Amino acid sequence: MSNEQALRRDVALANRIIERFGLSNAFGHASARIPGTNRFYISTRRSPGLADENKLLVIDTDGKILSGDGTPNSEFWIHARIYAARPEVNGVVHAHPLACIALTQIGEPHRVVHNQGGAFAGGVPEYERIGLIRSRELGDEVARSLGKGTAVMMRGHGITTALADVRAATVSACFLEESADLQMRMLAAAGGDAKRIRAFTREEAELTGGQTGPSVAAAGRAWEYYSAVAEIKPLGG
Repeated sequence: MSNEQALRRDVALANRIIERFGLSNAFGHASARIPGTNRFYISTRRSPGLADENKLLVIDTDGKILSGDGTPNSEFWIHARIYAARPEVNGVVHAHPLACIALTQIGEPHRVVHNQGGAFAGGVPEYERIGLIRSRELGDEVARSLGKGTAVMMRGHGITTALADVRAATVSACFLEESADLQMRMLAAAGGDAKRIRAFTREEAELTGGQTGPSVAAAGRAWEYYSAVAEIKPLGG
């Protein structure tokens, strides 16, 4: 398999993973930068669960569609402007996981409460503007909110992750929703009293992030699992 084919396959798999694992349903999208360029592969405007490696679009960071058939997702600007702002980023995932959305709407910041949450030891900023990201200017706003981080929560909307490759960005998105879901469960168990949540210290979070984060060896095993399940789990499953 050529490098191009392998990257296309990863993009399609990443899209199917976020749908099969409940981070998105009809909406959401994952992309990968074409190495050494200002161009990226992204799926057409359909459910991520239906992504096809042979039907991807190539778009540049200025929003120009360079190849492929079909209509792009209306929020492709998220990807385009993060790639423009972050040359070290080669994979971006935008999804709508419910626990993450719930945290933004009850005004609770993300807290590290388990090992996989250590990937976000530096904190997860929030993009506060409501609405879809359908312009270059709004894409730039999201990129600024993300800063140099690995993830941003978008109030009432979803999340975006940005890492060194699309596999790590996908694993990161899965880890963030898992972490947010645990935090919501803890809040419920604590009667809504956030002070009762025993969050990791920064030192503890950095330790676990280094051991189990999406950019280290553990990510290979996580990607292997997520992609294997996505291959056999039915659409909407």
